Amino acid sequence: MIYWQLFWEFCKVGIFCVGGGYASMPLIQASVVDTFHWLSMSEFVDIFTISQMTPGPIGINAATFAGTKIAGLGGAVCATAGFVAPSLILGIILARVFFKYGNIGPIRGVLNGLRPAVVGLICAASLSFVWLAVWSTESVPEDFGAFSPAAILVLILALMAIRRKIGVIKVLIGSGVLGLVLGLMGILPV
Repeated sequence: MIYWQLFWEFCKVGIFCVGGGYASMPLIQASVVDTFHWLSMSEFVDIFTISQMTPGPIGINAATFAGTKIAGLGGAVCATAGFVAPSLILGIILARVFFKYGNIGPIRGVLNGLRPAVVGLICAASLSFVWLAVWSTESVPEDFGAFSPAAILVLILALMAIRRKIGVIKVLIGSGVLGLVLGLMGILPV
């Protein structure tokens, strides 16, 4: 039963995940954290962090890691297959439609309308990550004054590095090293 649930939940994510892997974050979170409670928000953030560091699309990596955590190798296969199946089918269909009718006004309008929605999905997921990283809460902080200055420092430095076109892997490694040093100094929890 868990294998079918994983396949179906990640299939739904794959169907509605317009805009790539980052847009899948709130959908995956809704299923595995909020609805089924298969993962905690902290585990979910860890999975997306690891997914960002490994080769391949982040959504597929997250499905694989989440499936593994929830139900082992079989769970990984089911979650990944569920995530990929709709994209594969829809991708083939949309590629044919786009190349045949892509310059038609209504098709262009649909694509232009989806862009802001994708940004909204990414922002929603990002806020959840910021709350957990800076306030150690899975929802809107009750006390915005109870934040971690060290976490904000790491966040700002990472944002500055990304804006300066420093590679994501370098930023992740640097942030990890900084987090380790701050943890050993007792400034960040380890």
